[in-house]
Amino acid sequence: MLTDAECKNATCPPGKTRERLACSGGLYLEISPAGSKRWFWKFRKDGKESRMALGRYPDVGAKDARKARDAAKLHKSEGRDPVQVRKVAKLKALTPAGDTFKATAEEWYRLKLDSWSSHYAIREKRNLEKDLFPFLGQRHIGEIEAIELLAVVRRVEERGALDVAHRVLTTAGQVWRYAVATGRAARDVSADIKGALKPHHGKHFAAITDPVKLGELIRIIRGYQGGPIVRAALQLAPVLFQRPGELRAAAWAEFDLDTALWTIPAARMKRRVDGKKNGDPHLVPLPTQAVEILWKLHPLTGHGTLLFPGERSHDRPISDNTLRAALLTLGYGPDVQSVHGFRATARTILAEVLNFDPLVIEAQLAHAVKDANGRSYNRTTYLQQRATMMQQWADYLDKMAKGADVIPFKAA
Repeated sequence: MLTDAECKNATCPPGKTRERLACSGGLYLEISPAGSKRWFWKFRKDGKESRMALGRYPDVGAKDARKARDAAKLHKSEGRDPVQVRKVAKLKALTPAGDTFKATAEEWYRLKLDSWSSHYAIREKRNLEKDLFPFLGQRHIGEIEAIELLAVVRRVEERGALDVAHRVLTTAGQVWRYAVATGRAARDVSADIKGALKPHHGKHFAAITDPVKLGELIRIIRGYQGGPIVRAALQLAPVLFQRPGELRAAAWAEFDLDTALWTIPAARMKRRVDGKKNGDPHLVPLPTQAVEILWKLHPLTGHGTLLFPGERSHDRPISDNTLRAALLTLGYGPDVQSVHGFRATARTILAEVLNFDPLVIEAQLAHAVKDANGRSYNRTTYLQQRATMMQQWADYLDKMAKGADVIPFKAA
């Protein structure tokens, strides 16, 4: 067994490429002709001799070298590759932040922030700061057990916010998976408690799908006695069935009434940040009925930017609540027909009654339909088919509003 004095005085004889002094248990000190000294541990891996560097002398003394050898032996006896174990330990040491839940979550949040919409980022931050940090923030994430996370999520359930509870668990799961990837935790404990939460069944937007009742609604909308700007928006909502936010904030520059086309910029679509920045615009063919409504609206708001400017500021569109309130005054509350529900109305009747190809309908809804290989269809591929469909849809609404030629649903 080598002593520190022997290590200090050891040299490489002239003419030799190196000198090795055995210590014990496969440990030896290697001296180069230039005088540098390094510790190595010799062992067998998969039947072949291998070695593991344990540090330089005198930074690592003989006693510390033997401790490092013993630790490596233990890892090998456990069936683990001691070289790989050390590599992982070095990578963990490079982790810039701490290993508390809060430090891990904040690092994960900063990493993902640029790829999220502002709405999603705000929601994730709220989940962390309101429901997770106060109870788990200062705990080492690798030491937190599933039962502790379950107790935290159940606090949210006790508020009656079942949907929020599920979202909080999803956020926690993403943090844990990041912790696993960065060596802070051995596994994702959130997966263990998914079955322990109360089920949450999200509510769909209320939508009328009965042709006769839809005809009654269209008649009532056309008789709306409110302001002309809101009346135009209300009339266009079922005809074009785009998302309420996309309709409310529509700008005149997006419309070509001569070619009957509405081009919604990617930045205004419901997409991830990359899709908003680099995606294609969504093209909406305009039926003649929509063009007529827009020409009538143009003298009122065409001098400005927006189709539907608000009363208080012409630089901002009508609010989310404007069309909801208009429907309510007509006797259609949110449990009967929502503005967003016009999308479901059109989706159902176009497929079940008018027999249009679901792929064409989904393209009109700006949904990313995928083929058998997982690739998204190019939404502009169906532009001509969608133009035909939109005109037939507007004609159908006219017919239903007159109360004539009701086409029944297909038999199941």
